[in-house]
Amino acid sequence: MGSFFSLESPLYKFMTRLLDMLKLNFLWLLTGGPVAMFLLEFFLAKYGFGSYRYLSFLPLVLIGPATTAVFSITLRMVDEQEGYIGNDFFAAYRENFKKGMIIGVIMLVAAYAVWLDFQFYHAAEALNKSSTLYLVLGIVATVLTFLHLVYAFPLQARYENSIINTLRNSYSITIKFIVKTVFMVVILALLMAVFTWNSTTQFLGILIGPASIMLTISGFAIQAFRLIENENERRENSSEE
Repeated sequence: MGSFFSLESPLYKFMTRLLDMLKLNFLWLLTGGPVAMFLLEFFLAKYGFGSYRYLSFLPLVLIGPATTAVFSITLRMVDEQEGYIGNDFFAAYRENFKKGMIIGVIMLVAAYAVWLDFQFYHAAEALNKSSTLYLVLGIVATVLTFLHLVYAFPLQARYENSIINTLRNSYSITIKFIVKTVFMVVILALLMAVFTWNSTTQFLGILIGPASIMLTISGFAIQAFRLIENENERRENSSEE
């Protein structure tokens, strides 16, 4: 019984990791804009400024630095490197604030463009007009957005690089490890299905959902990063010889 509750027991490790995920998720919600967005929307509606609801989305410009900071922690988690969640998160948040914010804004703009295109598609369908072009553009935009951004935040968290090169590298890694990436998407879809299953799992999704998704991506990203790092190291060693 004593070993079951020891510091090395699976139960203790699980509870520790769960607590870390709760902390990470709270920090992401607090510093990434979601909490501020809902509070701002509440006050705008309460004081009769509902027509300015679009202003509530402004805090989301901070989603990039917060997401990068979470990835800086989750990449170490899957690499079995321990650390202090709070201190390490805020250190990474400050370090990646500018570049993380720019990548985050790019992500938001791309997501809005994709959403808008599909809105045009549905509007054209409702009016019995030709909608094939909107559908094709929406699918292409979705794929390109995914290719360039799925590994962008982990790359920003792990390496020092320009924003353009980070987006290019995300695209290259996705293509290079396309099978693993597709498998990752399947797992993420299953996670999303679980977190939206009912009111109970939706509450769980609020508590740990975003952090769980980023931890899952980190698990696949770190494998790709290690393989590429090993390839580069072998290439450098062979050139020196």
